[in-house]
Amino acid sequence: MRAAWYDRQGPAAEVIEIGELPTPEPGPGEVRVRLACSGVNPSDNKRRSGFGGQKMTAPRFVPHSDGAGIVDQVGAGADPALLGQRVWLFNGQRNGRNMGTAAEYITLDAWLVAPLPDDVSFAEGACLGIPAVTAHRALFADGPVTGKTVLVTGGAGAVGNYAIQLAKWGGAAQVIATVSSADKAKLAEAAGADLAVNYRTDDVAAAVMQATGGVGVDHVVEVAFGANQATTLAVLKTHGIVATYASDIDPTPTLAFYAFMRKNAVLRWVYMYEIPDTAFAQARDDITAWLASGPTQHPVARTFPLAETAAAHDYLDAGSATGTVLIAVDR
Repeated sequence: MRAAWYDRQGPAAEVIEIGELPTPEPGPGEVRVRLACSGVNPSDNKRRSGFGGQKMTAPRFVPHSDGAGIVDQVGAGADPALLGQRVWLFNGQRNGRNMGTAAEYITLDAWLVAPLPDDVSFAEGACLGIPAVTAHRALFADGPVTGKTVLVTGGAGAVGNYAIQLAKWGGAAQVIATVSSADKAKLAEAAGADLAVNYRTDDVAAAVMQATGGVGVDHVVEVAFGANQATTLAVLKTHGIVATYASDIDPTPTLAFYAFMRKNAVLRWVYMYEIPDTAFAQARDDITAWLASGPTQHPVARTFPLAETAAAHDYLDAGSATGTVLIAVDR
């Protein structure tokens, strides 16, 4: 099969190779997916570059955890009804697996694939995975959001976009998003945000408090915990929840301990690769139900052919992508 891979960590253009690798066969309880599209996530680039001291845990890595395609083989013990199904998949590199979705085929545990509705394209299905599961965990790990006010920072990002949509699907009464431009505000509003606040030009805390009648928000889905800590404290209700999945701008923030304690706040750390299997299964089922519930949005920043996987990594690293960067495996 054709695949992209790297045998050492470093800059994408220096380490990613394209060529032929053996086509995998499904083991017990596994399925094989003939991939149409592969999703590129920041965590894929961080692993490839060695960000934060990450090490090579195998001699070779085919990158990426997310993708979509058709189940073309079923291993012993897996449900034979999966054969021929259109699916989206998540955690292709679960528990350090080194064979991801930047290839024509992938094998993985059958429960890590989910049905893809006919009206959702393979490209859209490849956007799900890490972003949608992260958004689900950030929203629902501490209970339902029905009737609550939710603030989603970075509402035009891949996780933020899904957090807006899933919060609305989950019955949130009001969803407020922060964005960095007028165009991104349109994306957040199209996803269902009741209000999009431009954090570059507006006072976010003042705008949120005005929109909530001065009472603040129940739940924050946070992409920049350290940088936004003061604003979060200004708008968070007592007993509120802050679920954060990134803090790249300020990766070692000083925690305002007593300020959070006095609010009796819940601080939820969301690292998708370490959530319980039960949470993964619930996310899979809920996302599948949401997909079937009506029109859904899956912004794609740009699609590259498999031969240009290194360019896709560089494009994502440049920081200008709005939406998911995809690899068209069949191109």
